[in-house]
Amino acid sequence: MKKLVRVSMIYMITGLFFGVFYREMTKIFDYEGPTQLAGLHTHTFTLGMLFFLIVLLLEKNFHITQEKNYKKFYAFYQTGLGMTLTIMLVHGTMSVMGYESSPALSGIAGLGHISLTIGLGFLFNVLFSAVSKLEK
Repeated sequence: MKKLVRVSMIYMITGLFFGVFYREMTKIFDYEGPTQLAGLHTHTFTLGMLFFLIVLLLEKNFHITQEKNYKKFYAFYQTGLGMTLTIMLVHGTMSVMGYESSPALSGIAGLGHISLTIGLGFLFNVLFSAVSKLEK
């Protein structure tokens, strides 16, 4: 359970950093247009910190870390979230600095979203298994 608290805290710190980064980058480059940096802060808090606090509560109540597919959920979700946030950071920074985006960035972001989706599928598999054990 400490691992889940640590992961949640790391996403909180990262989200705070991204908020400051967004504010400072747009000041430095005097940028006022749309950028993915604006959503990076809230994505990190929601999909990182809050999500893993919810997983912590699920672990407390259902002991989901003991389920067969928990490690698959964790690996796919973390990989997908890492890819998605990284591409948001790169794309947003490029926008602020005035560089054109590459279609490759969209492709990598898509792979991150696919990995997140697979991770969520494994999470629900784990939850169904854990709840079924409690009902017996």
